[in-house]
Amino acid sequence: MGIGEILKAFTQWREKNIKEKQFILILSFVVGILTALAAFVLKLLIHYIQSFLTNNFDTTEANYLYLVYPVVGIFITGLFVRHVVKDDIGHGVTKILYAISRRQGRIKRHNTWSSIIASSITIGFGGSVGAEAPIVLTGSAIGSNLGRAFKMEHRTLMLLIGCGAAGAVAGIFKAPIAGLVFTLEVLMIDLTMSSLLPLLISSVTAATMAYMLTGQQAMFQFHLDQPFLLQRIPYVILLGMFCGFVSLYFTRAMNRVEGVFGRLKNPWSKLALGGVMLSVLIFLFPPLYGEGYDTIELLLNGTDTAQWDTVMNNSLFYGHSRFLLLYLLLIILFKVFASSATNGGGGCGGIFAPSLYLGCIAGFVFAHFSNGLDSSVYLPEKNFALMGMAGVMSGVMHAPLTGVFLIAELTGGYDLFLPLLIVSVSSYLTIIVFEPHSIYSMRLAKKGELLTHNKDRSVLTLMKMENVVETDFVSVRPDMDLADMVKAISSSHRNMFPVIDTEGHLQGIVQLDDIRNIIFRQELYHRFTVNRFMTSPPARLHDTDNMEQVMQAFDDTGAWNLPVVDSDDHYLGFVSKSKIFNYYREVLVHFSDE
Repeated sequence: MGIGEILKAFTQWREKNIKEKQFILILSFVVGILTALAAFVLKLLIHYIQSFLTNNFDTTEANYLYLVYPVVGIFITGLFVRHVVKDDIGHGVTKILYAISRRQGRIKRHNTWSSIIASSITIGFGGSVGAEAPIVLTGSAIGSNLGRAFKMEHRTLMLLIGCGAAGAVAGIFKAPIAGLVFTLEVLMIDLTMSSLLPLLISSVTAATMAYMLTGQQAMFQFHLDQPFLLQRIPYVILLGMFCGFVSLYFTRAMNRVEGVFGRLKNPWSKLALGGVMLSVLIFLFPPLYGEGYDTIELLLNGTDTAQWDTVMNNSLFYGHSRFLLLYLLLIILFKVFASSATNGGGGCGGIFAPSLYLGCIAGFVFAHFSNGLDSSVYLPEKNFALMGMAGVMSGVMHAPLTGVFLIAELTGGYDLFLPLLIVSVSSYLTIIVFEPHSIYSMRLAKKGELLTHNKDRSVLTLMKMENVVETDFVSVRPDMDLADMVKAISSSHRNMFPVIDTEGHLQGIVQLDDIRNIIFRQELYHRFTVNRFMTSPPARLHDTDNMEQVMQAFDDTGAWNLPVVDSDDHYLGFVSKSKIFNYYREVLVHFSDE
């Protein structure tokens, strides 16, 4: 008896004996277990590869193997992706957003394992990215494919995608609340009572499994030596604004650099450019190697200059403590290039870890620099490093609650909950002025494919041009005379006629109201041609336009019908307001039922 037959028999038994809602809770529990195991395997592989490669490095001098390992890593990953996976597995969170926006709930089966292998090789060999986005894609793929195996409907599939993402975040960070909030803020899963319980079950189950597999301590050890004082609030707000601008720089610079790699069609050219950039940057700044969590641990627990200076180990800056701030500022500047070069060159990773890494360094630099300027108010560097992590993550992801809860759970720093909130909100309010979408969603937003919490906009996103184009308009030619035009009118139930040339290009339109005064004057039948009384349409829609662009065109022109053409200006049909409104109501009813 094959697996397919076993699943079919179980599905039939389940439909008779287990209610749908109860089975969803069971699946969310299984998703939580599987995502936690996937996260554990990924972290284990990364740690093993990284330890094997760098265990014998000399901390007092530069290590030239930093010039080799990253290139080898992205080279192996590129070969794996191109010849084994044969699919693009980058931008994992964006892929999840796209699956949700399409209302499909389907993520390819290979994503349950391919991102684990690719990202472990990339990061283990020094790729300056994070493992979290790949594991979120893995978790969502687990949820999607588990639901498909049991023939669940697409609404349940989308919920299981959210459960997989929540379980992945909770499992890799030991942060169940952050896992839940991430799916609501970043993936924009609507919060209802029917969705809350499965998401919670997956998050709590994954976090519990993570504690069982790796111990009960938080991911980063943090001890609050200096309690939060109210007189530091202005500095906390300024830190939030600073983190907002760091987030803005990171977002825009990453998009620009990725655009450069995107214009390179040859994978070897991408490898050459990405490999050179990444290797040189890691050789000069070894803290850029891998996820950078060792640097975060150091800045969160260091208490004096001697400990902080160890961040310059393995580099040309070793022993030059007076250059510590400059060294860290250069890391902030170049981290985005290292992360972009990793992914652009053929590697696989996300921006969770880079966000935490940049935030920690930004917070430390802010406090250390402020203490050097003004000795009247002391800003604890480790506290501000912790708050900076929440600030940059909130800004880059446009997710202030995720930033707050993730950092609090990640470090056990609940005593700094109020300043964490202040920094996160300040950072978010700063970047939102310049960037309306997060680094994850801006790619879809540019294409009009982003589903949001705005129900009107979400419904428009779900509407497709091909479903509203009407093709029952009688077309006429420019050289037809009025007599032939009258015949066309008599055979049509429309009052508008597209004028098409012999090659199918749209030349204009004829509206019945414009020629009503001459259609009964037979003496003009062979004197007037369509070319004489046709007019230009107020606007032309293209078959690639999204519904927001279509509605904007109707608003701008005040028209009731607009023609649709392809990229070569070939006539395809008309779109009418009445058709859009009827279709909108259908989609809205379906959307609301979900």
